[in-house]
Amino acid sequence: MSVIFDDFEDMAANLPQMQALMGLDLGTKTIGVAVSDLMQSVATPIETVKRKKFTLDAARLVEIIKDRQIGGIVLGLPRNMDGSEGPRAQSTRAFARNLLPLVPCPIGFWDERLSTVAAERALLEADTTRKRRAEVIDHVAAGYILQGSLDRLKHIRSAL
Repeated sequence: MSVIFDDFEDMAANLPQMQALMGLDLGTKTIGVAVSDLMQSVATPIETVKRKKFTLDAARLVEIIKDRQIGGIVLGLPRNMDGSEGPRAQSTRAFARNLLPLVPCPIGFWDERLSTVAAERALLEADTTRKRRAEVIDHVAAGYILQGSLDRLKHIRSAL
């Protein structure tokens, strides 16, 4: 079922179980990609897609979706610190609308405030070089976005 969910709880109710989920951290130059295991419990950063144009970017994401049999996509929504949405959030919503006809699974949003900060901190603690941090920051941030949503998903399902 291909639909965009604005509310994560609504998305959770419509996600298939025993299928991996994909988390995306959308930047202006790159897209960080992370995927979960089939049990939807652990997020693993896998790749940073260098953005070229939408059709090429989407083609790579669709390839990952098919290869890994993804059952849902969680897009990091870059809200302002006060919770409002600015141009970057609007751009993320437009990306989701454009991607929707190309994918066979639901798309939802996850508040990504501070995900890149958390990823940067983790990489600094791991004593990662500046060059390496620049290479991996986006897909590590996607991992944080996806893991946050997986943890929330687990909480929602345990409450049922």
